[in-house]
Amino acid sequence: MNFLAHIYLSGEDEALLIGNFIADAVKGKQVDLYTPGIAKGIRLHRLIDHYTDTHPVVAETKARLRPKYRKFAPVIADMYYDHFLAANFENYAPKPLSAFAQEVYALIQQHYELLPPRVQHLFPYMQQHNWLLSYAQLEGIAQALTGMSRRAKFVSGMETAGEELQEHYTLYAAEFETFFPELVQFVEGAKKSL
Repeated sequence: MNFLAHIYLSGEDEALLIGNFIADAVKGKQVDLYTPGIAKGIRLHRLIDHYTDTHPVVAETKARLRPKYRKFAPVIADMYYDHFLAANFENYAPKPLSAFAQEVYALIQQHYELLPPRVQHLFPYMQQHNWLLSYAQLEGIAQALTGMSRRAKFVSGMETAGEELQEHYTLYAAEFETFFPELVQFVEGAKKSL
């Protein structure tokens, strides 16, 4: 659900962005059903996930979350990091998050027919409730986590993850600020090798 980081890391390449956006709904070799540009975005998404999942700073975040949230710790960590990107977007992008979000929604809408069914179902809610912009506020990220908790098949505790973020905000922010520039550098190199 950490859409903002994946979208942001796609840069200006529209096909790459669409692929990166839909990747979680594309399984295995289904990637071969898409155009080369979108397939590249799907592969980039998978590389970003692998890099993030194996990064020592992210491991610290997840380790802090795991006693309370168990297997949902990685999902919560991803959402926290999207919050910090959204809340500090002006440090990473030349345009405000509000403008960026509207451009992204318009682009995705133009390619709606290419979205997998699961993403077609989700996208109108994302756009209507402006998820990308809402991530910038603690209330927005807490609401997103609570919504995910309601949809989880198992008891997740994610409905309390907003309180956890608020309580240890400085610590999680520092981890994001250490990790994210390294991720950006990794992605720039990965784009050249895809």
